[in-house]
Amino acid sequence: MTGDDPARDPARDPEPGAERERAEAIGALDLEDKVALLTGADFWTLRPEPRLDLDALVLSDGPAGVRGTRWDEREPSLLLPSPGALGATWDADAAEEAGRLLGAQARDKGVHVLLAPTINLHRSPLGGRVFESYSEDPLLTAALATGFVRGVQSQGVGATPKHYVCNDSETERMTVDVRLDVTTLREAYLRPFEEVVAAGAWLVMAAYNGVGGTPMTEHRPLLTSVLKEQWGFDGVVVSDWFATRSTEISATAGLDLVMPGPHGPWGEHLVAAVREGRVDEATVDAKLARLLRLAERTGARGATAAASDTTPATPPDARARTRHLAARAMVVLTNDGTLPLAPGSGERLALLGPGVDRLTVQGGGSAQVMPERTGTLPDALRGALDPSVTLTAEPGAPIDRTLPPLDVRRCVDPVTGTAGLRLEALDGDGAVLASEQRQAAAVTLMGDAEQGGLPAGTRRLVLRGQLTPAHSGTHEIAAAGLGGFSLTVGATTLEGALVPQGDPVEAFLRPPEQRGTAELTADEPVAVTLVLDLPEGMPLATLRLGHRPPRPDADTALERAVAAAAQADTAVVVVGTTSEIESEGFDRDTLALPGRQDELVTRVAEVNPRTVVVVNAGAPVLLPWAEQVAAILWAWLPGQEGAEACVDALTGAVEPAGRLPTTLPPSDEAAPLPSITPEQGQLTYHEGTWIGHRAWAGAGQDPAFPFGHGLGLTSWEHQELAVTPRGHGGLAVTVRIRNVGARTGREVVQAYLEPSDDSEPARLVGFAAATVAAGAASTVTIPVAPRDLARWDAEAGAWAHRVGPHRVRVGRSAGDLRLVREVRLDRA
Repeated sequence: MTGDDPARDPARDPEPGAERERAEAIGALDLEDKVALLTGADFWTLRPEPRLDLDALVLSDGPAGVRGTRWDEREPSLLLPSPGALGATWDADAAEEAGRLLGAQARDKGVHVLLAPTINLHRSPLGGRVFESYSEDPLLTAALATGFVRGVQSQGVGATPKHYVCNDSETERMTVDVRLDVTTLREAYLRPFEEVVAAGAWLVMAAYNGVGGTPMTEHRPLLTSVLKEQWGFDGVVVSDWFATRSTEISATAGLDLVMPGPHGPWGEHLVAAVREGRVDEATVDAKLARLLRLAERTGARGATAAASDTTPATPPDARARTRHLAARAMVVLTNDGTLPLAPGSGERLALLGPGVDRLTVQGGGSAQVMPERTGTLPDALRGALDPSVTLTAEPGAPIDRTLPPLDVRRCVDPVTGTAGLRLEALDGDGAVLASEQRQAAAVTLMGDAEQGGLPAGTRRLVLRGQLTPAHSGTHEIAAAGLGGFSLTVGATTLEGALVPQGDPVEAFLRPPEQRGTAELTADEPVAVTLVLDLPEGMPLATLRLGHRPPRPDADTALERAVAAAAQADTAVVVVGTTSEIESEGFDRDTLALPGRQDELVTRVAEVNPRTVVVVNAGAPVLLPWAEQVAAILWAWLPGQEGAEACVDALTGAVEPAGRLPTTLPPSDEAAPLPSITPEQGQLTYHEGTWIGHRAWAGAGQDPAFPFGHGLGLTSWEHQELAVTPRGHGGLAVTVRIRNVGARTGREVVQAYLEPSDDSEPARLVGFAAATVAAGAASTVTIPVAPRDLARWDAEAGAWAHRVGPHRVRVGRSAGDLRLVREVRLDRA
């Protein structure tokens, strides 16, 4: 056997001679010490090694915020708009700005490696993590991902494109075997990874799933032959958490780092495999050399780090940048002229829907962070509108599947007497191992005690305090977590067992809940105590003390919202999903909005012709009332500044210039949606490269709103198109555009290529944007790279230039291609 480290470009090392120095340093360690460095020291960190001048590298989620090693409300994070929102910018520079912000946050939190971006494709809008990735299109995903990676790594923090590869849905993700042809794999699913490797990504994460019968952590053809040898990747291949299930096979396949630790399938097992000759020690040395290279790049080793002369920090205007990113990513789907809102003196505005109480600012799963702050739409609107405008807010019927956490602002810690709750960890004899005040009634504990996790020997968690209710009546209460529980609120006690089902990550991130009710009196304090007995051997824990004060029943709440709309000059209805619906660990089974939101919009539109709908969702949802309302603004999962960003977009303070990065179907039944349900453990990508907008075109069906659609706040003409050769086999597509509206705006010009014989649907081959003043014109040039004119020749095992007559079509979306030019492609 030989090592798995291919020849690399020496210029990518921090200094000449670095490779030789690493080899000498590694040679001074014995086998056990080398192998120990290749599995995490704990959930989030790697082992230090003074003999290598190696500090402990720290890894952290995630794609929209840097959590650090603690899932703790006392250590909040800057929360950006979801990656799906960044996808809607169609702007690699915007993605790079987001990467810089998170890279700086990582540095401030002592994090060396950010476990992002997620660059799987929106193969199906039902995928649970659609919100966490950029687009259904490989070219657009690749452009945004490379921008994000550049931004993160400009701060001396390693970016980790994930999940390599074909982890495009969540159902049975730990074990599913994805089957697809090599052309589809190369042209669609590997494309974003190939681009980020070319851009210099420092890590790649191997996925849980298998491809073609082999788990990705054991997939030598894809990890070594393609990633390391063909693409020249010189970084670290890290496993997804708990994804590594073998010793010899994974070690020789190209995996470099097993996470988390300290336990795993390598360690003493890998040492034995080397001693017995089943794994070459040179393979271990090559992995460690990659790890040292990463440490140098991130400043965790010696003075040769690429970022050693920088001092990144979260900029003071980070909140303003986050707000602007969120607002500009929002997409105007329809508009009869009602937007931008400009209510005059004395007008009445009704703000309705579940988003009135609380916007969904992020999705669920490992991408979640504790945001620094979140605003509310009523407060944001009041701050932006004339004081004479009357604002009425009615949430209508709720959509939460579980109760929200108890509001700790109305609680007192019995130990300190100050606002908060007391969290205690007890051993099997009831002795207190740890006790601390918390400012949240939802607690997640992972890692060791120093990282905010469970103290060794913990068998029971207790969350307790004193609640002073604001309202009298019947209060809903709930316990959520894993294990046996007892919840006492005043004179009411609930007891039972919270038993997980399905994906273990889903069980942890969306734990089972049991509810009850308690009769409480306003301003009369009551004791609240949640006791959770942990299952044997549980290395992490989650618990939530849920509460909802008395409220009108669903029918009454709906009627109140409709009545408010009837009395208003303009009604804004905020509908959407929640982090319980869009999350890691599970897929959706419908695109319909949860609860009675469709009914709410329909009834409001019947009584108010100036109804504007704001869609607060990170993935496609159905909009059956789209033609009944005055305007629709898609706001995504907009991050911590989302409320203010929504108001900026609604009022035109910032143009909502986003374009859809994914297609919106009209119904569950009409959509050409590929299956995401494995059959006998296998999931076959029968559709090949015809995914997203190409699937719709190939099926001859019209979506509700096409890929690339977005109106902005002005109007555009595309007037002239020219296509000329460019570079070594590429094209230059030049388009003259004119802003024929009344406002300055940003236009995204999109170029698609299709064979003249219509043998396959058009594919996106490039895009470019321009900001143009009202009445002015601009010429936009879209560079089309040779790779975007190529196809994968499976027989030859190589890329081949497309040849023959083709059409270049240009327009505002996949469904609005206004200009066309016939071209003949020749071999490059």
